[in-house]
Amino acid sequence: MDRTLSSLPVSEHVARASWWRRAAAWVDLHGRREGWLAFILMRVTGIGLVFYLFLHLTVLSTLARGRQAWDAFIALARSPLFVAFDAVLIFGMVYHGLNGLRVILLGLGVGSRRQTVLFWGAFVLSIVLTAVAVRMILMMG
Repeated sequence: MDRTLSSLPVSEHVARASWWRRAAAWVDLHGRREGWLAFILMRVTGIGLVFYLFLHLTVLSTLARGRQAWDAFIALARSPLFVAFDAVLIFGMVYHGLNGLRVILLGLGVGSRRQTVLFWGAFVLSIVLTAVAVRMILMMG
């Protein structure tokens, strides 16, 4: 049976609208502070790193397929798209690690009054270290 939106009971309309409002509020930037951005970036980078772990294991499995398969992967890894993926990955790893240190410091009561400075310091340092790493990757050719 095909249930169009107009054939749904009113209670389901309200439930769907309520879910949408809650989801939209989660990404609403109005009135948000650095702690919210740190929270979101920590979750996104964590999920990205888990995804990368499985991707990394898949890449390593090309070694079992022989030298030709590995050489084909290396040729792909030198493409500009792959270098861009590496930059995102490096930023995610560095930011996740530095923000984790920030959270540990806050948990120990160190720097709780300077949370904003610690966040922006971790964020800017992540960008700088990512730029240095990408430059090194590009220089290796």
